[in-house]
Amino acid sequence: MDHLKKLEQYEKATFAGGCFWCMQPPFDKFPGVISTIAGYTGGIKANPTYEEVCTGTTGHAEAIEVTYDPARASYDQLLDVFWRNIDPTTPNKQFADTGTQYRTAIFYHSGEQKKLAEASKDKMEKIGVFGKPIVTEIVPASIFYLAEDYHQKYCQNNPVRYKSYSDGSGREAYLKKMWDKN
Repeated sequence: MDHLKKLEQYEKATFAGGCFWCMQPPFDKFPGVISTIAGYTGGIKANPTYEEVCTGTTGHAEAIEVTYDPARASYDQLLDVFWRNIDPTTPNKQFADTGTQYRTAIFYHSGEQKKLAEASKDKMEKIGVFGKPIVTEIVPASIFYLAEDYHQKYCQNNPVRYKSYSDGSGREAYLKKMWDKN
């Protein structure tokens, strides 16, 4: 019974930042994050497959659902992790991946999350760290569809392929350039 009580204390956060393979590791490492799941959300197709999402016709984005303990990690801290792992200035694209399925978005689960996400986006705009307008959507969370098993924890399960993809996509170089100076 204590286990169920503990589960009730956890909260969810959902983020789209391009390839979900690249979005899981930063959150998995963050203290207070209980789990991350790769999936699809924000679209119109029920139970989409990876192949369907890749067509760009489902309306879904590749996303991650983060389960976290708010006593150990705040939503604001998760937003900071999100901003530090994307380029929020490119619509429908993240690095080598192009299409609506690779857009950046914050899918809020409550009015409080919406308020914090909007404040966080405003702060990033004001400090001008990205040098261009931020196009990241802030939209209500909808049904989150679990991605296929081979996409889950791709970084851990396929470290050589993941490293090759991550380096080759331009993400790592961009993040290093952006945040080493800030």
